[in-house]
Amino acid sequence: MLSTMQDVPLTVTRILAHGVLVHGRSTITTWTGGEEPQRRTFRETGLRAVQLAHALRDELGVDRGDRIATLMWNNAEHMEAYLAIPSMGSVLHTLNLRLPADQLSWIVNHAADRVILVNGTLLPLLAPLLPGLDSVEHVVVVGPGDLSLLEGARPAVHRYEELIADRPQRFDWPELDEREAAAMCYTSGTTGDPKGVVFSHRSVYLHSMQVLSAESMGLTSHDTSLPVVPMFHVNAWGLPHAAFMSGINLLMPDRFLQPGPLAEMIESERPTHAAAVPTIWQGLLGELTAKPRDVSSLKQVTIGGSACPPALMKAFDEQLGVRLCHAWGMTETSPLGTIAHPPGGVTPEEEWGYRLTQGRFPASVEARLVGPDGTVMPWDGASAGELEVRGPWIAAAYYGGAGEEPLRPDDKFSPDGWLRTGDVGVISDDGYLTLTDRAKDVIKSGGEWISSVDLENHLMAHPDIAEAAVVAVPDDRWGERPLATVVLREGATADYAELRAFLAARIARWQVPERWAVVPAVPKTSVGKFDKKVIRKSYADGELDVTSL
Repeated sequence: MLSTMQDVPLTVTRILAHGVLVHGRSTITTWTGGEEPQRRTFRETGLRAVQLAHALRDELGVDRGDRIATLMWNNAEHMEAYLAIPSMGSVLHTLNLRLPADQLSWIVNHAADRVILVNGTLLPLLAPLLPGLDSVEHVVVVGPGDLSLLEGARPAVHRYEELIADRPQRFDWPELDEREAAAMCYTSGTTGDPKGVVFSHRSVYLHSMQVLSAESMGLTSHDTSLPVVPMFHVNAWGLPHAAFMSGINLLMPDRFLQPGPLAEMIESERPTHAAAVPTIWQGLLGELTAKPRDVSSLKQVTIGGSACPPALMKAFDEQLGVRLCHAWGMTETSPLGTIAHPPGGVTPEEEWGYRLTQGRFPASVEARLVGPDGTVMPWDGASAGELEVRGPWIAAAYYGGAGEEPLRPDDKFSPDGWLRTGDVGVISDDGYLTLTDRAKDVIKSGGEWISSVDLENHLMAHPDIAEAAVVAVPDDRWGERPLATVVLREGATADYAELRAFLAARIARWQVPERWAVVPAVPKTSVGKFDKKVIRKSYADGELDVTSL
C-alpha cells in the first residue's frame, strides 16, 4: 500500500525559493575590515543568485552536472554561488584554500571543474596553479584583485559584477531529482590522495533541517550566526543552507579571521551564535583577556573539528559567560553527527559531564562501536570501539572521478555499508558519544591503550600551557610511549617535572609521558586540527629538542 502524500523533491532550489519568499528581509552582513560592512538581504541575495545562474548558463555555457569550483572566503557572493549552482543542476565544488598547491591542483583536475569563482585577494594562490588545471575554461574574479596575475592564462577571465550585471531576475529552474549531486568537498588528504564526497540535494535538505532542530543548533530568524568555520569546510557545517531555510541572519567574516577582527565584529554586529574549531576560540580568549570587548550577545557557540579542551570551555563559561557546545562530524557526515546538549532533569554538576562528550546522535544518524575483532560493542559508557555510522546524510562511497566508478575503500566502509570513521570511543546508554582518540593516534603501550586526547586536555588545563599535542613514539620496552609537545604561555615558568606531577595527580602514573618537548606552535591541518603526522616526522628526523625524564 502506497501513501497518499505528494512526492515533492527535497532540493536546494526549494531552500532558495523559501528563503527569498518567506525570509526576504533577513540579512547577510559581510565584514570588510575597517569600512562599513556590506549588507544584503536574502531577497537581494536570491535575485543575484538568479543573475549568476543566467551568467553561468548563458555566457559561460555551464550545463547540468558540470562542476563549478569556488576558491572563496565566507561572504555574500559565496552564498550566491551556494544557492545558484545547485539550483541550476550543476555541482558546487568548494576548494579548501589552505591545502598545499599540489593537492589543490589534483582536486580540481579530479573533479573536472569547468569554472572557478575566486576572490580577488586569493589570485596569488590560484594564478600559479592555472597552467596545470586541464579542465578549467573560465575564471570569475569576485571583488578587487590584481588581474595582471592572470595575464596569459589559458582560461577566460571575467569580473563577477560585470558578468552578472543586467541579467534577468527570473530563472526557469529545472525540476531536479533530489538524489542528484548538489555539492562536493574533498577530504584533506592526510594519507594518500584527497577523496571526494558528493552531497545530494536530499542530503543537504535533510541535514539543514537537522541543523535547525532544537536538539541541534536550534536557530531561527531571531538569531544572527557568525560562521567562522569556512564555507569550504563541509559547507560551513550546513549553516548557509540552514540559514536560508529558517531566516537566520548571517555575519560573514570574509578573510578577517584573526582574533582582533573577530572580537571587533562580535562587539559591533552582536551575533547570537558562532561556529568554529577550538583553535579559533583559544585565540579569541587570549584576545579578550588582553583587550576586553563586549561579546555578551553570544548565547551559543558550536565547536567542532577536534575535541574542545575542558579548560577552554570553562574559561568561556566563567570569564565571558559564553556557552561552548561540542559537536562531532566529518566531511563524510555532511558533517553533523552529534551535538552535546545535556538531557533534561540533570543537575548542573551532571550537566557538565554531558557537555564534555561529543554529544548525542540525532534521529537520522545510526551508530555502532566495533571492537578490534569485529564485535559490536554495547552502549554502556565503558566498552570502546571504532565508531561506525550510517544515515541519509552519510557518505556511502567516494567520488571516483569523471567517468569512473565510485570508490569504496575497505578501510573506510564496512561490507554491510557503514562508514568507518576512524574515531575510537564509547557511547552511553542514552546515546552520548565520547571519543577517546583517533584509531591512528591511540598510544598502544605495553598492551594497554593511552588516549592522546585525554593527555592533551589535562595538559591544557595547566595555567602555563597554551597548547599541547601528544603522539605515540617507539619504545624498546613498551612498544610505544607518549611524547608530549607543549606550547608555553608568555612568561610561563613550569618545567617538565612540574608538568609530570600535574598529570600524575589526574591520570594513572603509568600513562604519564617520559618524553617532552617545547614547541613554538602545534602544527595544524588545513581545517585547524592538530597535525600529528608532522610531529611524528619531526621526532623521527631528530628535529625536536626532546628531554627524557
